[in-house]
This record gives sequence, C-alpha cells and structure tokens, in this order.
Amino acid sequence: MVRECSANGSSFGVCLVNNSESQNHPATHLRVGTTAEICDFSTLEDGLLGIVAEGKQKFIIQKTTVRDNGLLMGDVEFVDEGECVEVPEQFSILSLIAARFMEQLSGQYPDFLPSQLQDAHWLGYRLSELLPLANDEKQMLLQLDKPLERLQILVEVLPRFQEPAEA
Repeated sequence: MVRECSANGSSFGVCLVNNSESQNHPATHLRVGTTAEICDFSTLEDGLLGIVAEGKQKFIIQKTTVRDNGLLMGDVEFVDEGECVEVPEQFSILSLIAARFMEQLSGQYPDFLPSQLQDAHWLGYRLSELLPLANDEKQMLLQLDKPLERLQILVEVLPRFQEPAEA
C-alpha cells in the first residue's frame, strides 16, 4: 500500500476497527473515515516501516473488496464539508486551547495558519484529534455533519481535562 500510494501520489483510507479479529470472524471497520496522504516514511530501528501521514478528507464507505494480497479496498463517497464556518464567541476557549496545542506541536503541523483557529471545521477536527478522548468519542465527533455541534460537545467534555483545584 505504501509503495502504491508513494508511486502515484494517492491517499489511503483510515477507519476505526470496531471489533477484534478472531479465528472465526475477521475484524470489521466503521463506515466513516478519513483519507490520509503519506508525507514521509522511514525504516525504524526494529526494521518496521514508520509512516508520517496527514488526514485530508472525510468519507463514507459504500462498498469494500479484498485484493488477492489482502489489501482492503473501498468505494467511498467523499463528504463535502462546505464553506468555512466562523467560530462563534461562545467557543473561543476552544480556539485558545487549539492555539496552545499548535505552539507545542508546530513541527507536526507545518501548514498551520492562525486563521484556522477561527474555522469551526478545522478547530473541531484538530481538537477531536488532539484531546485525550476515547476512540468511540473521536469516531462520534468525526461522524457529525455540523461543525458547531462538534464544538458544543468538545466544550462540554473540557471539564474532564481540568486540573483538580487545590484544597
């Protein structure tokens, strides 16, 4: 897959696996995922392939097939996110939190622009990615179609990550 994506500049899909593979049943995946483009790859000390990839576009799987080599292929419908949605004032704390993340992780986000902190789509997806949420929570946030609904849920989970007040 890495060779093929690198050779023709294509992306691959990433979906959450919703059950473990067993002897009697193969693992299955959820239908909503995101495309990923390989930015860099290298051989790690243990001989495994290390890949740096960037998520690009949300999709919904319509149909899957398995190649002879075991690679799972999917026919997907890409989700058009529409125009930029300005972040309303009641979610400004989320923009501040994302700005702090970007300060700390700037090397991992070389294309980051401060104006993205005011784009509800970008902001919701970055915080869904970076906050220590369970995979099922991240999946639920990915599947939402309304960026302001995603921001509302993120605001509601923020208290979980606050330091306890000193007594």
